[in-house]
Amino acid sequence: ILGVRDIHADHAASHIGKAQGIVTCLRATPYHSARQKVFLPMDICMLHGVSQEDFIRGKQEKNVRDVIYDVASQAHIHLEHVR
Repeated sequence: ILGVRDIHADHAASHIGKAQGIVTCLRATPYHSARQKVFLPMDICMLHGVSQEDFIRGKQEKNVRDVIYDVASQAHIHLEHVR
């Protein structure tokens, strides 16, 4: 962007983009769940014993919150790389 040619800037922009994508996915989870769709990583859901149905039904139990926390933590890790 703006003619900047720097490998470090490209690397930072990549991590910022990944963090933003993860956050956008999390913010859209209630919207998609209301439409019977879940776009969260199933490996993390399975790790916490959460099914897609739990999101579709709007459950807010601890294990569902733990899935959200783990996914949000991945965004945080990308931001830490940028710093």
